[in-house]
Amino acid sequence: MAKDDMTVDPRFVREIAAILKDTDLTEIEIENGSMKVRVSREREQPPQPAPVAYYQPHAFEAAPQPAAAPAPAPAGSAPVASGPEKGSVPSPMVGTVYLSPAPGAKAFIEVGQSVKEGETLLIIEAMKTMNQIPAPRAGTITKILVENAQPVEYGEALVVIA
Repeated sequence: MAKDDMTVDPRFVREIAAILKDTDLTEIEIENGSMKVRVSREREQPPQPAPVAYYQPHAFEAAPQPAAAPAPAPAGSAPVASGPEKGSVPSPMVGTVYLSPAPGAKAFIEVGQSVKEGETLLIIEAMKTMNQIPAPRAGTITKILVENAQPVEYGEALVVIA
């Protein structure tokens, strides 16, 4: 075999590579007499988007549990309230309660205060975000069931509006 027979023209290889790219093939092999040229490439993977988490406050509501038969109360004991108090406002999320807009500032609400529907009752901090919790209805604040800077769970009673 002559030495010239084994020389491969770089332009020829570039043209084959261009064909690979244009046709979205990953490999091409060409034979011409004693010369054999094979060009291959890895298929480019498109970038994968980062997973995104969405907050859905009502996505984790607990299914109602069947009521268990109450145990008889010992004689002379006071009845124990079961379930949320009538008129209570439940926490729409897990977080930390703040009763005022800033440390040292006047509280949003006080016992005996009248509130309008939509008026801010308190703030719950969740994931470094301050969420104003509005009054779901107009009425009078009869109880504040949480303390400032107290952690709360989803559904936990915050205040009672009569």
